[in-house]
Amino acid sequence: MVEPLWTSEEIVEATGGRLAGTPFAAQGVSIDSRAVTPGDLFVALSVNRDGHDYVAAAMGEGACGAMTERAMGGSCVVVDDTMKGLQCLGEAARRRASGARRGAITGSVGKTSVTQVVRAGLERASLEGFGPAHGSVKSYNNHIGVPLTLARMPKRTRRAIFEIGMNHAGEIAPLSRMVRPQAVAITTVEAVHVENFADGEAGVARAKAEIFAGMERGGAAVLNADNRWFDYLLAEARKIGAKPRVFGRAKHADAKLTRFAPARGGASVEACIDGTTVEFPIRLSADHWGPMSLCALLMLQALDVDLATGLAALSEFEPLEGRGAQRQIHGPGGVFTLIDESSNASPVSMAAALDNLGARSPTGRRIAALSDMLELGGEAAARHAELAAKIETNDIAMVFCAGPLMKSLWRALPPARRGGWAQTAAELAPMLAGAVRAGDVVVVKGSRASNARVLVESLIALDLATGEGR
Repeated sequence: MVEPLWTSEEIVEATGGRLAGTPFAAQGVSIDSRAVTPGDLFVALSVNRDGHDYVAAAMGEGACGAMTERAMGGSCVVVDDTMKGLQCLGEAARRRASGARRGAITGSVGKTSVTQVVRAGLERASLEGFGPAHGSVKSYNNHIGVPLTLARMPKRTRRAIFEIGMNHAGEIAPLSRMVRPQAVAITTVEAVHVENFADGEAGVARAKAEIFAGMERGGAAVLNADNRWFDYLLAEARKIGAKPRVFGRAKHADAKLTRFAPARGGASVEACIDGTTVEFPIRLSADHWGPMSLCALLMLQALDVDLATGLAALSEFEPLEGRGAQRQIHGPGGVFTLIDESSNASPVSMAAALDNLGARSPTGRRIAALSDMLELGGEAAARHAELAAKIETNDIAMVFCAGPLMKSLWRALPPARRGGWAQTAAELAPMLAGAVRAGDVVVVKGSRASNARVLVESLIALDLATGEGR
């Protein structure tokens, strides 16, 4: 018999709630009635919508019980506040999995993909007999995603990895205290969300350093030696007794990048890790994946996964949807390559995506389809216009721009490189879809809220329309 993730009795004990209806045993936890699988506990959060309106739907999809703020019929654990109840359940999961070694990752760029590489390494170690692994799915990194990931952690877990993000100061610290990691990583600190910080990037650095707030003393702090905030983050880590583990191109790095070269299907990486030279392939081609791959390997080592297992997991890791995933599109004019970077964007990640495009040698043209980068404050127009230099350097033949901020880039481009501009991604999509030809390589990138994903979907629709979609 499969051991349940939670019994109603355990949920009551963890949350201080009361059981209404018959006892139940849950195999999972869900906050979305559309994503419920049979045997889940459905937590009726009231965030954008009142989750209590969807309890019946969740039960209809097979939820065995719900956490609610009032009796709803069926089996419910009734609590005063379901958000607080989810947090309590997450903290109870951490306490009962007392043997689990926990890691947490944050950073301005790369944190989701690095977290998923680490998760892949933990799962590979689990298959090799090192005990059950657990981790964040997608980018579940906020005040809901972190306690949800914790609440889903089985009691027999031996290693777990969590992603922690932020938009404002004060958001990471409580999540770090919830996870209480024994190892943390900060991928990099860049000018992301600066609109929310009076002192700009310095405020972002302080906010990222909040990840040390809940860290257990003596744990490993994996830090980027090439980042301008390295010395500050190193000092903050040492304040709480963390042991630094350093990656990057710097001579003093524990994992020193010595070569990164594009290769068929990705890139080849050479590094010196703790005095040992290693060379390995990865399926990600953007230049920043040289140091990010080393960040993942050091984090895995900090969670007691050996280097060989980490390298094997890294070599098999596929780029995530919206974060560098590639697809061959069979359009009306022939086959072209789509690079999907539509998940998010900042000046540094946008520059990296353009550099990655510039490193390609297509039989056709290099094309960039870009939507607004958000939360850049008073620097927004200038940071968009600055991309024109990267486009020139990387010989990108045609640029399509969506959004009022991207108009600054549009104006900075020479007429020969202007593919099209529109107020929204939806308006730009048909211009882009009508322009691509056989042999082109197209990168789509922009902030999630500026709907760059619409541009990706318009190109995928070409694939489906030909009947060649895959």
